[in-house]
Amino acid sequence: MLENSIKSVFNSVWASEKTSPPPELSADTVLLNTGLDSLGFAIFVSSLEDELGYDPFTISQDAYYPQTFAEFVAFYEKFRPAA
Repeated sequence: MLENSIKSVFNSVWASEKTSPPPELSADTVLLNTGLDSLGFAIFVSSLEDELGYDPFTISQDAYYPQTFAEFVAFYEKFRPAA
């Protein structure tokens, strides 16, 4: 499941950046409130590209900034390559 893959990568990046336990990511979690800074999010998106094989932020023609975890997952789902 895509959501679980995204959570796993987030937790991995969190562990490399922070010493505290990662926050619980629910659908309404505001990404800016997770505790990752802009560099952490850049590493997160780059790590997701390595894990999933695509980056929707480069595929999309429009600038899009998901605010919640659910919006983030939906954005990745929207641009997920066909299997």
